[in-house]
Amino acid sequence: MRVVGLHSDVLVVTSRMWQTTCTIVRGGDECFVIDSPVFPDELEVLPAVLEHAGFHLSGLLATHADWDHLLGRLAFPSAALGVAETTAARLTAEPGAAARELRAFDDEHYVARATPLSLGQVQALPVPGHCEIGDTELELHPADGHTADGMAIWIDWARVLVAGDYVSPVEVPMISEGGSRDAYLATLRRLEPLVHAAAHVVPGHGEVIDGARAAAILREDVNYLAKLPDGELPMARRGAAQRVIHAGNVRRVREGA
Repeated sequence: MRVVGLHSDVLVVTSRMWQTTCTIVRGGDECFVIDSPVFPDELEVLPAVLEHAGFHLSGLLATHADWDHLLGRLAFPSAALGVAETTAARLTAEPGAAARELRAFDDEHYVARATPLSLGQVQALPVPGHCEIGDTELELHPADGHTADGMAIWIDWARVLVAGDYVSPVEVPMISEGGSRDAYLATLRRLEPLVHAAAHVVPGHGEVIDGARAAAILREDVNYLAKLPDGELPMARRGAAQRVIHAGNVRRVREGA
């Protein structure tokens, strides 16, 4: 697990699994943990990371309802979880899905956890909208298309965009169950001005990138999606795993996603 500082108020933790990112943001005396690392030892160290940085936890946020972004409750069992209204609706429609998918992952990879995943108190946040943190606010922007739900988070004073599973340097756009190409493209168009304004972009998977590189990846992703089901993968993202994702995208677009 890696921890990097982007700003005096922003830390990013990157998991060993799928380079999944977790962003820690402070505003005044409050702090939110956005998304999560994956493995138990990574989650266990999160409270120490906050303590060392002098951050005081106020709650958890998740960019969307995929299980690998919902594990903050395992590190902070009493914390409330804030999500977009679309994500709250998905969690309600799919009760227990995240916990089942986590158990399947753990069984496959021989991972032992002390406790099962329980999401506890979930707060639905209006998106687009704002979330107060200390004496300032986080901007919440709709980010669906990868899935049927989601939000991206703009940290204005730090010029950091937490993009969720978009604009990744390691993963091509993935149209998951419930997602759609049109919605994905619409999200990229909404994110584009934020990407251009950003000093740093935190993708859901992959290293933190600067705004210029993120803008180039965004253009590649728009071009890739626009040409589906034909076209080729971006040059830097053509490995075996990305070809599996591409095959799924082709199938879903042909089915009308």
